[in-house]
Amino acid sequence: MSSQKHPLVKPSRRTFLKTATATGVLATASGRALAQAGTARAKTLVIAAPATPLSLDVENSLSLGTIDTVAAFYDYLIEFDTMPDPKVAGVLRENLKPNPSLPGGYHLKSRLAESWTFAPDGKSVQFKLRRGVVSNWGNPFTAKDVKYTFDRKFEVKGAGAFMTFVMGLPNKDAVVVDDDYTITFKLENPNAILMIVCGHLANPIFDSVKCKQMATPDDPWARKFLDTNVAGFGPYTLTSLQRGQQLVATARKDYCGDKPFFETVIFREVPASATRLQLLNGGSVDIAQGLSPTEMKSLGASKTVSVTSIEASQMMWVGLNTAFKPFDNVKVRQAMNFAMPKDEIVKTVLQDFGRKQKALMPEFYPGATSEFYKYDFDIAKAKALLAEAGLPNGFSSTLAYNAGDPVQESIAIIYQTALKRVGINVELKKIAAGTFFDSLSKRTEPMIFNVDAPWTPDPGFSLNLYFQSGSFIDFSNYKNEKVDALIKQSLTTLDEKTRMTAVKEAQRIVNDEAPWAFIANPGFHLAHRKDVGGIVYYTSNRLNFRDYKRV
Repeated sequence: MSSQKHPLVKPSRRTFLKTATATGVLATASGRALAQAGTARAKTLVIAAPATPLSLDVENSLSLGTIDTVAAFYDYLIEFDTMPDPKVAGVLRENLKPNPSLPGGYHLKSRLAESWTFAPDGKSVQFKLRRGVVSNWGNPFTAKDVKYTFDRKFEVKGAGAFMTFVMGLPNKDAVVVDDDYTITFKLENPNAILMIVCGHLANPIFDSVKCKQMATPDDPWARKFLDTNVAGFGPYTLTSLQRGQQLVATARKDYCGDKPFFETVIFREVPASATRLQLLNGGSVDIAQGLSPTEMKSLGASKTVSVTSIEASQMMWVGLNTAFKPFDNVKVRQAMNFAMPKDEIVKTVLQDFGRKQKALMPEFYPGATSEFYKYDFDIAKAKALLAEAGLPNGFSSTLAYNAGDPVQESIAIIYQTALKRVGINVELKKIAAGTFFDSLSKRTEPMIFNVDAPWTPDPGFSLNLYFQSGSFIDFSNYKNEKVDALIKQSLTTLDEKTRMTAVKEAQRIVNDEAPWAFIANPGFHLAHRKDVGGIVYYTSNRLNFRDYKRV
């Protein structure tokens, strides 16, 4: 819990929350309490989520709860500009279209940086920083905070190790403080995506003064403090975090940018999707995350609730851990793909909320291709490949899935049934939502579901994220030296033809070697009360509290 004292919830609202939590009658009591709260409810956004954040530090975790809350507390140097979604009225989405005439080559807008100069050779960018910005602790923002943030990435070696690699930063000295409000990133090689990665969700800027105050000899980068507290320049501050229960955020009156509509955000952990649906229908919450396709369909005739569906970057697959036998055998991995009944899953489980996956990245990303896809459901082909792998009688293994995701168990059962037809016996392992990401990141399971998206819309970034052998998200333990070289080539040249040739060949190789069992592109679906608007779609598939408003 933060040590700051920011009154957040008016007495009637606070009393209601305590009482509802204690008695376990949130679904019935909270709707009446919210109706009585009047103005308090108008300015309070309540979200029912599968789990609270595993950590508030992106270096420690990128769990779903972390992804959905971190942007409330932190700000970034830049971000994509937005545009109307061409298919969904009233929704905005990031404008991802490259534009070589703009600084950095994309449609970007300022956050903590008010302007930038991208070198023609692609080897540096200089940011002029915004003045008059303070953190949630009241400390002024300067270039030293940016420097500290990237020094921390090099030292902590969590998610930041991937970020510095993909940005092409060779070491800490590559981030140079020119003066209090100017900072330069200097690279050894050209980097076509340096600018857009600066706006990546995992690149928030930390308040260096507060972090240094909370550092200890055995924790020099304040990891313990930032695990459950925040030190940033974003629009909200943290009032409380009770893991397994809820997170409460308060809009900052001293925030430098546009003030968010909602003064209070309550992010509640509600593990069962049926309960999340009940709370949404009853008016107890404004947004219910992770509803099943059947539950979303049930809302079609609702007068008070909407489901906004958006073409999205999300992908769903089963990771085949090559560190476990027999998944070190490419023919076994190919067989696992041919045994995945994708069409059946999309129709019966996803209820056509999505489509079958054919590419290693979102197909609307530049450079993505599905031309090497070959894994339509084919039991005979799967059996033949197992025989070629020396396993004509099959084998046994374990498939782990997220108990907080309402579709994964159903998909796992369908897949388990199909695998039995080729002689593969799979035991299903249910993992609680609050600890699932930990199991995924530790790579302890031979087969495990993953639902994720490459948040930077670039093919080199996407491939580097999942298939570069040093990546922290290479959960399949996939390694191919030629693929590593092709990915590096795509990230160290500004020549677009060379880049696209490299990523296309890399996609061909990875598709053939099959470290994933493809399932689907499920899309982004937000179930919300009809009086909640201001929806903006991000390629990170996150919620951003500052966007939403009552309509």
